[in-house]
Amino acid sequence: MERLRTDNVLKILKILKILRRIAAYVLRVGSLLLAVSVISFALVSASPVDPVQQYIMGIGPVSDEQRSEIEAYWGVDRPPAERYFSWLSALLHGDLGVSLLYRRPVAQIIAERFGNSLALMLCAWVFSGLIGYALGCVMGMNRDRWQDRCIRKICYLLGSVPTFWLGLVFLMVFAVMLGWFPVGFSVPVGMRDSEVTIWQRLHHLALPAFTLSLMSFSNIALHTRQKMIDVMNSEYVLFARARGEDRWTLFWRHGLRNTVLPAVTLQFTSFAELFGGSVLAENVFSYPGLGSAVSAAGLNSDVPLLLGITLFSTLFVCVGNTVADLLYGFIDPRLREVCQ
Repeated sequence: MERLRTDNVLKILKILKILRRIAAYVLRVGSLLLAVSVISFALVSASPVDPVQQYIMGIGPVSDEQRSEIEAYWGVDRPPAERYFSWLSALLHGDLGVSLLYRRPVAQIIAERFGNSLALMLCAWVFSGLIGYALGCVMGMNRDRWQDRCIRKICYLLGSVPTFWLGLVFLMVFAVMLGWFPVGFSVPVGMRDSEVTIWQRLHHLALPAFTLSLMSFSNIALHTRQKMIDVMNSEYVLFARARGEDRWTLFWRHGLRNTVLPAVTLQFTSFAELFGGSVLAENVFSYPGLGSAVSAAGLNSDVPLLLGITLFSTLFVCVGNTVADLLYGFIDPRLREVCQ
């Protein structure tokens, strides 16, 4: 009976600990979103962006009285603090506003564009992580050999080339000159969305995803190389070599396990970098995602859409970092014991 009570108390304490962590995480994310909303709204208010003028350009010339009525209807003539709290109140009720460019709710545009951007970023993320980590291990296990020198030069070259320039080169070579890939868009022109096959979508996705993956490719490879070199020069690996373990055993037992966690950390922190790079890649390849939408919103003074995508991208990066924290416990048992 005494043992049963102790087990119940431990279960309750464990549940309370989990709830406390969830509450702390929600509070942290909420504070971050609030800070981002304040900074974004302040920057937009201080910028020369004029949403009223953009709206008037879409409906035609209006008189000064009509412009004043539009400003009063949207609350543009009110103080910035009052406008912010009015926008925040609507945001808390799930209303992100209406896009001035697309004439549709911002939430609807984000929902439609996010699927394309997510597919693009996931393909680029997986490719850059797996290939970058593999080449980093090859460089670390073959330090100062020809494999290390060749791959390192390629990484330095790719790390210094702008994404948009590389995308233009790939577009001219593989799409225009060779004709292996389509020039742009996510589906063939003139086809209904229901008629597009998965292979056609992947065909349109391949070149933008490959271009975007090269942005964080070199960072992961060079970082993994240095970590692998540190592991191979450690005392326990030198002792394992003295016992007669071969290169493959050293890599599998020591190198792989000690370099995966730093690589995962760096890979998940590249979410924000991938989202920023997708803006350039989607514009180069005319890919209809959030990157092209935020670019169009900035160029056409679409303030509701710009603010909505900013908050959504912040939440997206927070979720990516949270997934990384959850994976740490499965990769490193030491962290799993600390978290329990």
